[in-house]
Amino acid sequence: MSLSSQSIVPASRIAAGSSLLQIRDLHAHYGKSHILQGVSFDVGHGEVISLLGRNGSGRSTTARAIMGLVPPSAGQVLLNGQDLAGARPYAVCRAGIAFVPEEREVFANLSVDENLQMGMQPRHPDAPEWSIEQMFDFFPRLKERRNTRAGNLSGGEQQMLTICRSLLGNPKVILIDEPTEGLAPKIVTVVGEAIQEIHRRGVSVVLVEQKLTIALKISTGVCLLGHGHIVFRGTPDELTANPQLLKDWLAV
Repeated sequence: MSLSSQSIVPASRIAAGSSLLQIRDLHAHYGKSHILQGVSFDVGHGEVISLLGRNGSGRSTTARAIMGLVPPSAGQVLLNGQDLAGARPYAVCRAGIAFVPEEREVFANLSVDENLQMGMQPRHPDAPEWSIEQMFDFFPRLKERRNTRAGNLSGGEQQMLTICRSLLGNPKVILIDEPTEGLAPKIVTVVGEAIQEIHRRGVSVVLVEQKLTIALKISTGVCLLGHGHIVFRGTPDELTANPQLLKDWLAV
């Protein structure tokens, strides 16, 4: 399906109040392939914004470009007005954006405790502060396995560990890429509840998620991507009220 002006749903207001994170006309390439072609959206304080779309639509690339893992070729990544576009990932992290990659990327030879300690950073003045004990409240299973090497954890346990390690950087915004991919349904529910609790405690979330039911349940706003563009911005209810949009851009 081609991307035409008739298929693009006009942007609607996602939330009231000032934006914490502003993505403006973001472009990114993999070699000669133009993956992101002018992506723009806002994330307000304490929001959960889900990036939806088919494989290859640019969802994960958007998160990686925000984080500096894919250098943007144009555009802005504004965190409280500070433009981080093109900054190195460690600088983006220190500014207040954390990233949970789809690959999880735990330190396999370190224990759960040691992995968590690796993620700890000083608190940002305007962000919630987290402790290792709070992480164990989120995921009691990690407390049971705190002395276990991360490489010996199950996939679900590694996902829990990666989320917790990222939170211990005390971020203002956390980018979470495909957190439920490959997980058992029971673990999917646990991870979804943890993301909701992160939101309730005041951290803004950008969620890349293929499971529509999870994304719609926990999001305050959604952005639907197609061919490197955002073709819809709005609330979960506005998205589900448009079955043709779901068919055109999400149906397999």
